[in-house]
Amino acid sequence: MLTTLKSYFGYNSFRPQQEEIITHLLSKKDALVLMPTGGGKSICFQIPALMQDGTAIVVSPLISLMKDQVENLQANGIAAAALNSNNTDSENLSIRYDCRMGHIKLLYISPEKLILESNALLKDMKKSLFAIDEAHCISQWGHDFRPEYTQLGQIRDLFPNIPIVALTATADKTTREDIIKQLNLNNPKIFISSFDRPNLSLDVKKDYNEKEKISTIIHFIDDHPRDSGIIYCMTRKTTEKVAMKLKKEGIIAGVYHAGLSALERNKIQEDFINDRIAIICATVAFGMGIDKSNVRWVIHYNLPKSIENFYQEIGRAGRDGLPSDTLLFYSLQDIITLTQFANETGQQSLNIDKLRLMQNYAESQVCRRRILLNYFGENSTCQCGNCDVCKKPPQIFDGTIIVQKALSAIMRTNEKIGVGCTIDILRGTYSSDVVQYQYDKLKTFGVGRDIPGRDWHNYMLQMLQMGFYEINYMEDKHIKITPLGKQVLYGEAKVNLVVIQREESILRKDKKKAIKVSTIITREEDDVLFEKLRELRKRLADEQGYPAYIVLSDKVLHLIATIKPKTIEAFGAISGIAEFKKQKYGASFVALILEHESK
Repeated sequence: MLTTLKSYFGYNSFRPQQEEIITHLLSKKDALVLMPTGGGKSICFQIPALMQDGTAIVVSPLISLMKDQVENLQANGIAAAALNSNNTDSENLSIRYDCRMGHIKLLYISPEKLILESNALLKDMKKSLFAIDEAHCISQWGHDFRPEYTQLGQIRDLFPNIPIVALTATADKTTREDIIKQLNLNNPKIFISSFDRPNLSLDVKKDYNEKEKISTIIHFIDDHPRDSGIIYCMTRKTTEKVAMKLKKEGIIAGVYHAGLSALERNKIQEDFINDRIAIICATVAFGMGIDKSNVRWVIHYNLPKSIENFYQEIGRAGRDGLPSDTLLFYSLQDIITLTQFANETGQQSLNIDKLRLMQNYAESQVCRRRILLNYFGENSTCQCGNCDVCKKPPQIFDGTIIVQKALSAIMRTNEKIGVGCTIDILRGTYSSDVVQYQYDKLKTFGVGRDIPGRDWHNYMLQMLQMGFYEINYMEDKHIKITPLGKQVLYGEAKVNLVVIQREESILRKDKKKAIKVSTIITREEDDVLFEKLRELRKRLADEQGYPAYIVLSDKVLHLIATIKPKTIEAFGAISGIAEFKKQKYGASFVALILEHESK
């Protein structure tokens, strides 16, 4: 196993649980593997595929994801192919022939195509195993359910003696049980790796308005010069608006959403993968097909609808293990909008529960990484030191009077107003609703004018989180005070609120961000050499039609710039450089290093 790992992938040791999973699959037994994005799931079925006779059948939901994985394998000298509608008829004919002849070690295929081929090609070829990637898609309880996955249970009936491994990065206990049931797995062993991604920083900013968000994003991008990043937005319109605002500041960002044609989406995705554009503003339609290892940051412009979605999306960053940053914005309006979406779905109760847990994460005053790990069943009691709560614990104050003012305003309208109108009454604003319903005659009109409107939004969000009121979505989003809220209103309970702290965003141009190579190796990196290596990698990638990170990852490039190998053997000894890549690229990189050192 180790020889295969080093020869084809360039690593000297396995990550946690990989070796155990591979051994289990080599013994022809079923398995369910939960491993975080970037945790090395693919190695778990690729090594058994290389070590056995026959072809491993890999079921994947997206053509772009298949393409990326196949290119990665081929770049390491592994016979892999994808059977899909993007190929020409002659290409698919050639792939079928190679499969029947046993020339392909890994065949990537969509669930629909798998069912179509089950009584033809699959019966005519020798199969080593079935790997169901993104297996949460088969479960109605999963966050990305896909009806086309539901037929995959037929695999066990059609090929009872071929082992099946289901793999996913995000599945709670209910989803895991459903995956096993839907795929008819035979007494599978469940492998759950640590979901901790310590290289990802976690930061949350609450109740920022549009101007503040854009200013913060520009500042953030200035801190990440030339780095690839993704900005996730709730709606198509928002993706376009954010991209336009960035363009006005001289920052080019592509737009990706389901409203674009397939041709437009493919072009944007290819431009991003191949580093022709560094930033994408996208809806959740973007991401599953991305295996780009050098994404350095992910921003959520709006609150995601579940922790599963959030975890998978931030997992696009730092897949190579290098330090990467994540930033989440959210507001009371996000919660109102997402709750309305959840109420309109077929699984209202489930989706509301998932949204509340996501909201709890965003509102948390304890280590955010602990919340994520605990959600996926991995108990943690330590502070991570790499989230905003750990770095700057929140301060609190006695906010009882503030909460009583707000609840009194709501009560005096007979609970017939929403959040916006509540703030108008408190601030003494003569809005149309205030004037129409004569709320300006209330005793509470203007009692909170000393507090800015934006701060009232923040306090109203904290009050919702603490359960002092609920929003009735069936009654035009009117606020209803809870029994707990009435205790505060009538002076039976005290309330602590979090002090609002907003950083001033000062735009800094041309600031170079230091990559923390110390997390990889202790020697000092040669920054000038690194840039030369990047240029060489890009040229080699362009010549082959590959994305740059498929030639060599950023992590490997940083190691080369630090170690400065002077021979091809020394080049091949670097972690992440396989035998095939050593022979293919070693001479070019060593020549560049020798030339650089001679100057």
